[in-house]
Order: sequence, then structure tokens, then C-alpha cells
Amino acid sequence: MELNRKKFLIKYLLYAKFLKLFVVFILFLFFQSCTISYKFNGASIDYTKTKSISISDFPNVAELIYPPLAQEFSESLRDEYSKQTRLQLLKKGGDMNIEGEIVGYQLTPMAISADSYSSETKLTMTIKVRFTNNKNPEDDFEKTYIAYQTFDSNQMLTDVQDELMTVMVKEIADNIYNDTVAKW
Repeated sequence: MELNRKKFLIKYLLYAKFLKLFVVFILFLFFQSCTISYKFNGASIDYTKTKSISISDFPNVAELIYPPLAQEFSESLRDEYSKQTRLQLLKKGGDMNIEGEIVGYQLTPMAISADSYSSETKLTMTIKVRFTNNKNPEDDFEKTYIAYQTFDSNQMLTDVQDELMTVMVKEIADNIYNDTVAKW
């Protein structure tokens, strides 16, 4: 009788150990297959109501004109929406509309060195934007966006202008995207 009890106890312990390993294996598989991902570029758009966006060309009406700026900005803004949303991009008549103009592109001397010359120059871009949401008019706004970059005054503007413009255009396009559809 004592021997049967020991055999039963051994079988029970082996069964419990097997069951424990099985549960751990199942949990491991479960947690391996489940992942949580967060997208911080996700827009708060109700795609059942809002299906399209129109982004007009942004003309350059600033005093200092850099010819590629208007096209670069307009295309960058369109890219922002086409890459991060499912909205259909239209030239006119979208459920949401973005329009505006480049109103400022200027150079400003910044840090003055010991020899009374500027050691740094700031390039500033100012863009005026009008946003209209035809599906949710309380989201409409008109706002001015400003971005700037500094560079060493020993460099010619023509040598650094393309790089600085790309950074500023991206910054403003991100801000417009966040204010219009991401609601950050």
C-alpha cells in the first residue's frame, strides 16, 4: 500500500510538472505573438466622414525670394499627408483644405564677434496658413508658422541654403500636420 501511494505521488508530481511547463510554454507563445505598437504619426481623422484633402500651392511673396522654396514647401506638405494618412490628395475641393503663402524669408546677423562683425547669421522662414475643415468647421484656423536655422557667417548663404531650407520646410510641414490632423 505504501508503494502504491509513492507511485501515485510520483505520477502526480510528474503530471503537475508537465502541466506547469505546458502552461509556461503556452504563455510564452501567447506573449511572443502579441505585440503592442503605438504610432505617434497617427492622425485623429474620422475616415468615414473625411476622405480627401486639398493642398494649394504656396506662392512666395516674401521680400527675399529663393526660387525653389515655393515648390519645395508645397510638395513637402503634400508628402506629409500622403505618407501619414489615407486621405486622397486633391488640388481643389477636398473635405479639408490647406492654403497660404510664404510671407517671410530673411537673413539676420546674430552673434557679434570681438572684431564687431557678425559671427553667425540666422535664416528665418515665415509661412501663413489657412486651414478649412469642411466636415468639422470648428477646427478651421489661420496661423503663421516660423522656423529658423543659424549658420556661420564665414559661409556663403548659397553654400548652405538648400540644407537649411530642407530642415525648415520639414519643421513647418510637421507643425502644420500636427495642428490640422494629429491634434497634438
